[in-house]
Parts: sequence; structure tokens; C-alpha cells
Amino acid sequence: MRTTCLRDCLAELLRCGGQRQGQGRFCCPAQLSLARGMTQSRSVRQRSKKKRVHALEVATERWKVLTKVLAVIDTLKKEEEHVTPLKRLEILRSQLGLTKPNKVAHFVRRSPQLFEVCRDSRGVMWAGLSPQAEALVEEEARLLEDHSRTAAEYVTRLLMISVDRRLAIDKIAHFRRDMGLPHDFKTRWVHMFPEQFRVVRLEDGDYLELVSWNPNWAVTELEKKTAALTGDANANDIASPPGELSLSFPMKFPPNFTSYYKFRGKVHHYVKKGNTEQFQKTTYLSPYAEPGGLTPGSPEFDKRAVAVMHEILNFTLEKRLVTDHLTHFRREFVMPQKLMRLLLKHYGIFYVSERGKRFSVFLTESYDGTELIEKCPLVRWKEKVLQLTSYRGKIKNLGKFAELSDSEDYLFGNDDSSGATDSILDVKSEDSDDIMDDGALADDTEMDGFEAAEQPANVEAWNLNSSARTAIMA
Repeated sequence: MRTTCLRDCLAELLRCGGQRQGQGRFCCPAQLSLARGMTQSRSVRQRSKKKRVHALEVATERWKVLTKVLAVIDTLKKEEEHVTPLKRLEILRSQLGLTKPNKVAHFVRRSPQLFEVCRDSRGVMWAGLSPQAEALVEEEARLLEDHSRTAAEYVTRLLMISVDRRLAIDKIAHFRRDMGLPHDFKTRWVHMFPEQFRVVRLEDGDYLELVSWNPNWAVTELEKKTAALTGDANANDIASPPGELSLSFPMKFPPNFTSYYKFRGKVHHYVKKGNTEQFQKTTYLSPYAEPGGLTPGSPEFDKRAVAVMHEILNFTLEKRLVTDHLTHFRREFVMPQKLMRLLLKHYGIFYVSERGKRFSVFLTESYDGTELIEKCPLVRWKEKVLQLTSYRGKIKNLGKFAELSDSEDYLFGNDDSSGATDSILDVKSEDSDDIMDDGALADDTEMDGFEAAEQPANVEAWNLNSSARTAIMA
């Protein structure tokens, strides 16, 4: 493949008469494609397709639907009386993650237990939160308040992992929903724990800086779990500085997993037993130790990077993150440039779901099939929200990795309602080709930056009782 690419490059140079670009350098059209060589490799596509874990793809679909629903709820919460014209939601379509050509009006109408739609006396369509949604919003506020101390610990530990003991607030905001940080994270919450961290302003923006080092927090979650299994009750109170570790990472594979596949008549291995055993035996620096002296690409460097990712995923509510959220922290956490390659290499510790534009990485040990093993109150709250949507899991053709997934199709009203509603996804096929994308993807949308549009003072239609609302429902 590379030989063909170079041959085409040479032919292009000869055809162009050796045109030069910039400082006397030849313009090579292959240079752009070579930068994405790994993502275009058919062997990578083939390996990725064979490694697909359907149970975690089901979890990805649920998360994608819930993300869009929560984005609409967050937008309505910021509006006066939690109501806004449908036209405004159409304007915010891209920020809400709702794709064309489907209409936002169809999306909100598909979940009448969460959203109400009605028309005022001038014929303007309005959308707002239902009484059940209002109650859920109040419940979320209480849960976030209860979770605040735990979230502050995890943010402090992120600062302890970073090389400068300092992280940009805008970057931490990418983890807001994943770590259970409150909606006023940037404005109020960052000032609530002055004994742990403080806000400092630098030339390129506001940063959160570590104030004091807590040695009891410089213990990885893997160390804690290992100590719990061995009965060492004092392991969580280690006061010595973090150093080298020799712990093995738990690995979990699907029931039908095979360690190899055939491609073009050759056998290719997902997990080579000898390599895996050697990796697990390699000692590595704790994520909380100074990473100086490590050589990029060395086994010690890679294993420390795996340990860092393992620790960060343990800080999240659902033990899952969007992969581009991790790529924002390559420098701060001293992780390899080709992070996706490392995640794919350690299949069994991590699982990368490629569904849609934004890939998600799961901590496999934390899941039993489609379900998270340990669920905190905020995760159970999200499940309650999902139960009030029109999503019931009747999704087919999970093998097709398109920009508009089947779950979105269902919520926008294009589902096949002739069949019975299933409690789980109906996985039919995995015969389609998919392409890995290791590039930087779009940032997770933060709803904090939008200002509410001026609303008409007259919203009498929304103040009607529920029976009257039903009568004027569009």
C-alpha cells in the first residue's frame, strides 16, 4: 500500500513538472494522506470490526440518546420559566447535537413525559419542561450537591496527576457531565474548595491550580481494589511518596472472543499471549509520580499511560469517556501522541466504541454486559430520565456506523413501529465496514455559553393547567 502511494506521488510530481512549495520543497500530495495512514488501513478496519463488543455498543447507543435529551433539558433550564420558542431550539440545533434533516420539534414531541409543546395566541410554538422533568431537575440539583465533595476529590487528583499541577478550567469542563460536576462549575464551584485548589489567571486563560498535596489521595483506584481483595485495610492510608507499581490490570473479554482473526489468508492476533504477559509483568510509575526520565514508546511509558487512563476512567460516573476528551490532556498527563492506537492495543482493559463521529472508551472491568456494575445515584438519575423518553431499545443494524445512528432515527420518529418493543437492542448484523478515526474530534458542547433570547412577556398559554395544555397541543 505504501509502495503504491509513493509511486502515485512520484507520478504526480513528474506530471506537475516538479513544482515547488514554500522554501524550495516539493509538494507531495501523499503527505496529507500519510498523516492518517493508520485510520485508512484495511487491516485496522478488519481488526476493529472483529473486536466489536455488542453489549457495550448497546450502552453507547443509550448514552447517545440520553446526551441529546439532557442537552435539551439543560437549554430549557436556562430559559425564563423553563420555556422557549421551538424556533430557538432549531437555531441551537448543532449545539444540541441534533442532526439534519430531522426537525427538533419531532425530537421533543417524541418524549411527551419530559417535554411539552403548545401554541400561544399568536400561533407561536413553544417547548418547555413537563412537571415530571421539573421534578427531575430539582432532584439532579440535590444529587449534584451531595456528590460535590467526591467530585472535588477527583478534580484534585486530576491536578495531582498533571505534570504542572495545573489544568485549564475550559479543559476540565469537558469532564463536567462525566464526573458529576455542577452546572455552575466555572463560575461558583471552582471557588468552593480553596483548601484543595484555586483559580489562577494566565495569559491563555483561567487555570485550576493545586493548593495542597494529599498523600492519601495519591493512591490509585487499582491499588485500593487490590488492597480490598487482599484484606490490607491500611493500604488506602499510604503516606509515602508514589513510586513504582507492579500491579496487573484486570482484563475482560466478551464470551465469544477469539484471540485472532484471518485477513487475506493470514492470521492476525488481537492479544498475543506472550506480549500480554510481558506487559502485565512490567513495572511502571504511579500516575501520581513524577514522569521525568521516561522514554516515549518504551514499555514503561506505555504502561504508565495505561495506568493514567485507567485512573481517569475510574473518576467518571459511568466509567466511560469520549476519546477526544482524553486527547486534550496528552501533554498535561504525559500520554502518547497516538492515544487511539494504545487504546486499541490494550483490548481487554479498554474497549473503544466507534459508533458515530465521536468514539467512546469504556473501562471493561466496570461493565457486566450492557450494565454498569456499580451505579452511583447520578447514574440512576440518568436512567430515570431515559425511561421517560421514547427510546425503548428497539434498534437494529448495530453494525452500521453512520453519522445518524438508528437510535437517533428512532427518537426523531423514523422507527419501524410495527414490531414489538424490546427491552434491549436487537443486534442483527456486523457485516459493514467501519473506519477508525484517530483525529481530534469536536469538543463536547457546554451549554453555559449561550444567552437566553429575549422572550415575549406574554406566555399565557404555558401557564394553563395541564388539561388545557393538552387541548392546545400541536
